[in-house]
Amino acid sequence: MSVTIRPATEADQPRLDAWNAEPGPYSDWGDRTGAVPVTVLGRMIVLDDDVPVGEMSWHQEGYGANAGSVAFNFGIELAPEARGRGIGTAAQRLLAEHLFATTPVHRIEASTDVSNLAEQRALEKAGFTREGVLRGAQYRGDGVHHDLVSYAILRTDRE
Repeated sequence: MSVTIRPATEADQPRLDAWNAEPGPYSDWGDRTGAVPVTVLGRMIVLDDDVPVGEMSWHQEGYGANAGSVAFNFGIELAPEARGRGIGTAAQRLLAEHLFATTPVHRIEASTDVSNLAEQRALEKAGFTREGVLRGAQYRGDGVHHDLVSYAILRTDRE
């Protein structure tokens, strides 16, 4: 099985809409009224047959007033049938490689719910380092603020 990533296209929109219509346990955002708009770039996760099995998106985070302080934060969503097969690990590794190869960014980060042990393992297998817990960082459709575990990989980690 070969995992690749490619830009999302208009043809992918029906599949993305279907995935978003049935949110998983960690992606139920509820009412998005008043959400902070972010510029999101996306990639589809595909297997040998070029059928998408997931998607990733990322946005910039700023940690200072210069370009060297910009990081990318990404999220991933896999179709249920693609979970537990190493696809997420491979896709996250590919996205980090892509971002390091095509941008000057030094830091790429991701976070996941403290109870999402499968995603924590996937990030660690993809080379990300656990940095800590972001208490009450994410408000979801269940009306509760959830704690997230923060992970990052630095350009220098790969050297």
